[in-house]
Amino acid sequence: MTTYDDRSSLTDLTATVERVRGSVEGVIEGKPEVVRLSLTVLLAEGHLLIEDVPGVGKTMLAKALARSIDCSVRRIQFTPDLLPSDITGVSIWDQQRRDFEFKPGAIFAQIVIGDEINRASPKTQSALLESMEERQVTIDGQTYELPSPFMVVATQNPVEMEGTYPLPEAQRDRFMARVSVGYPSVEAELQMLDVHGGVSPLEDLQPVAHAHEIVKLIEAVRGVHVSEAVRRYAVELVAATRTHPDLRLGASPRATLHLLRAAKASAALGGREYALPDDVQALAVAVLAHRLLPTAQAQRNRRTAEQVVLEILQHTPVPAGPQQQRGFGGLARTIPSYPQQPPRSL
Repeated sequence: MTTYDDRSSLTDLTATVERVRGSVEGVIEGKPEVVRLSLTVLLAEGHLLIEDVPGVGKTMLAKALARSIDCSVRRIQFTPDLLPSDITGVSIWDQQRRDFEFKPGAIFAQIVIGDEINRASPKTQSALLESMEERQVTIDGQTYELPSPFMVVATQNPVEMEGTYPLPEAQRDRFMARVSVGYPSVEAELQMLDVHGGVSPLEDLQPVAHAHEIVKLIEAVRGVHVSEAVRRYAVELVAATRTHPDLRLGASPRATLHLLRAAKASAALGGREYALPDDVQALAVAVLAHRLLPTAQAQRNRRTAEQVVLEILQHTPVPAGPQQQRGFGGLARTIPSYPQQPPRSL
């Protein structure tokens, strides 16, 4: 694993993220927290699910993130008649060569935009399972590796909308985080009319980072240190979802891994070589809520998964105390203590 011998290395890599962030925020006005979460998922080697009503900029966010990075991008419009082979690819008989030739599908790109993923049938949705988890595709017994970095940014409409198929639990669990764009503020919407009223800002959007820079950023995130106390805190949060009376399905061990990786990416975005409980708290709702299934009684009481996660955050003790931790260069560093206090406002 690549290590970094001084603080300037992390600073240089953080500057790359700031360029990407500024590029995306130039298209998505008034949603800095949504943009930050998107970058966090990218650096944590995860996949992002954007769920909201039509017309609030879900696809615009996915496209802006993809165009801000100089890498291969493919867009898939999910429809009821979309076939799994349209995503993964298919082997076609070549008359001249007298052999089958593999034609790669849309999944063979570094950033894959899946628009309205829940409008395709469950059979087509399942074509993404192997690629999202193992970063490979198996066709006719032959395994093909996917490029690096690899990220799926999927959008979906709420399940109450017409013509939608709810994503199965296994599919939702593949997504590291779920985010809702939400309606813009009045000021942001007025600014949007000025910016988007003529030409779409996506037409002038140019890449501000290369794929190899993103790979270096991902390697830097892998080197972020997580103390035993913070790891245990993340495990306790996830374990609490499995015994909560308002949930009939808690978060999986994969959710714990995703929460830890996202916390490390959040720390790197903040210029830190170590993760804090604050990183875990800030990401808990986005990483855990979409994996949880409330009980019938909780649904009748209009209790949402997000509310349950916030309740768990309030009741789970936060670790505290100074610790000796190792940074990117392997040098021992004294980490400032963090007081035991209730979670900050999310």
